[in-house]
Amino acid sequence: MLTRLDRRTLIAGSLALGASGLALPRIALAQATGTRNLLFVLLRGAADGMAMAAPVGDPALEALRGASLADYADAPRIGSFFALHPALAGVAEASKAGEALIVHAAATTYRERSHFDAQNLLETGGTAPYATRDGWLNRLVALLAETRREDAPRALAVAPAVPLALRGAAPVSSYAPSALPEASTDFMTRVSALYEGDAELSGLWARALETRGMADDDGLRNLRDAKANGALVASLMQGPSGARIAMIELEGWDTHANQRGAFTRAARGLDALLAAYRSGMGEAWRDTLVLVATEFGRTAKLNGTGGTDHGTAGAALVLGGKVRGGRVLADWPGLGQNQLYEGRDLAPTTALESVLAGAVAEHFGLDPAQAMTRLFPGRATRALSGLVRA
Repeated sequence: MLTRLDRRTLIAGSLALGASGLALPRIALAQATGTRNLLFVLLRGAADGMAMAAPVGDPALEALRGASLADYADAPRIGSFFALHPALAGVAEASKAGEALIVHAAATTYRERSHFDAQNLLETGGTAPYATRDGWLNRLVALLAETRREDAPRALAVAPAVPLALRGAAPVSSYAPSALPEASTDFMTRVSALYEGDAELSGLWARALETRGMADDDGLRNLRDAKANGALVASLMQGPSGARIAMIELEGWDTHANQRGAFTRAARGLDALLAAYRSGMGEAWRDTLVLVATEFGRTAKLNGTGGTDHGTAGAALVLGGKVRGGRVLADWPGLGQNQLYEGRDLAPTTALESVLAGAVAEHFGLDPAQAMTRLFPGRATRALSGLVRA
């Protein structure tokens, strides 16, 4: 189908495309009123939950993971059963402060092992891959607008493309840092004057300049650095005009070989990003919720190359100033051969969708049943409770 472009379409499209110099991770934000903040971190590639929080209290673990368990000898413990990966020092600190918890043996309703299908299901919140076109974060924005009787918030993506979880009926603009030379002040003034008489275009241009200014305030032009990413997203969520909902996509979790080294590098980046974000939010951290999830877990046993293959259940992180942290929530299924899912994977005992819906419902003061129905329709499970203090 041919779509005709006019000035409005062209300027909106140019704001959405941004520059090609943006590096991973990708960041997307949605503006809303209120003081509660939400950051969703998607670990693309299937992060190993048993590496993130090793069940060292399970007697069957040693036969499955062998020499890699030496990494956890002096690692931070959560209770006597789980040890956090040593690269997650900031998460351990937040857990000790009662501001981080882990939900283990969690998975979506998906039971195959395709990255693309599993990520689509996690981002859309649908019951089958590619059956739902909008994302659960976009529906959350709409639900917040309805329940608070406000105008629909505008979504802003700091990325070349808006991630699926944030796509939907809410209008979307975007910003992408560029390696190109800065436009002159005279040029920016002329463009502003050009759109001054058009209410729609002048509004789009004003929001683009505002976002550009917020990013430039800290000189954070390179999204390759994990700390800079955490500080950048925190800076874009500050103040009454800042974004309230954000999403970050992190690659590098598909650890088919040499998992000890690959997971350590990825976990260090995640930990640095989360620590910088937590610090950057300042006093607003007490009204902030962070959800970290991945599409599925990995095999319980290491393969012949010291890696793990696509699995089923994994772990999710829940962090924030009002999180009921310092613990691991798990209906632990066990790692014995007859306890593994299909004889190879950590068995799922908690619905990941119920974790996400329950956490955001408690954080934003939503009805949990309504949140579950709207964000993850068609599920038989209830939203998990007791994750966040009111």
